[in-house]
Amino acid sequence: MDTVRSQSPLDRFLSQAQHALETVFGNPPATRPNPAGETAEVELRPDERRHAAGLMRINHVGEICAQALYVGQAAVARDPATRAHLMEAAQEETDHLAWCADRLRELDDRPSLFNPLWYAGSYAIGVAAGLRGDGWNLGFVVETERQVEAHLEEHLQTLPEADLRSREILRKMKEDEARHADNAEMAGARVLPQPIPSVMALASKLMKTVAYRI
Repeated sequence: MDTVRSQSPLDRFLSQAQHALETVFGNPPATRPNPAGETAEVELRPDERRHAAGLMRINHVGEICAQALYVGQAAVARDPATRAHLMEAAQEETDHLAWCADRLRELDDRPSLFNPLWYAGSYAIGVAAGLRGDGWNLGFVVETERQVEAHLEEHLQTLPEADLRSREILRKMKEDEARHADNAEMAGARVLPQPIPSVMALASKLMKTVAYRI
């Protein structure tokens, strides 16, 4: 009879280390088609291209952080259902990561040079959030996704009008983030008390300022 081998702590460490390396240095494939699809590429002015690339670099960093957060939270989640919810959301964030990377290449630009730092910091935050318990774990998901949803809306307002390909990607990402937050709320998320949401917003602002340029 077949038996399922449980993972040892070393197995889990190696698996998560491999995930980190693939996320930061690899090119994780999307499981869903790129929302830009057949949307025509339009020639952008140099300043428009730089601005669009800066915004997409921010969103690429956001997806690096989301991967690390969810994997860190799942690593210490007590309830298998919570762990499954986190890893399902992480898979959709992998799609977002791939779409943003594709768009950066189309814009002849690159990801943030600080991606290893963003990943490490976000993983640590995810573990810390998960150790508080599954209700707080899911509450952290809700607050994260609501803040991401808000900054995606801001980017949709400031993208060059002609950049329809980036716009289609961000619209689909925003839809997914809202659904992740809704699902976490339905699964029993607790509302995070202040100053946690404000500190998260401040950290996000710092990340966006740096990632836009570097």
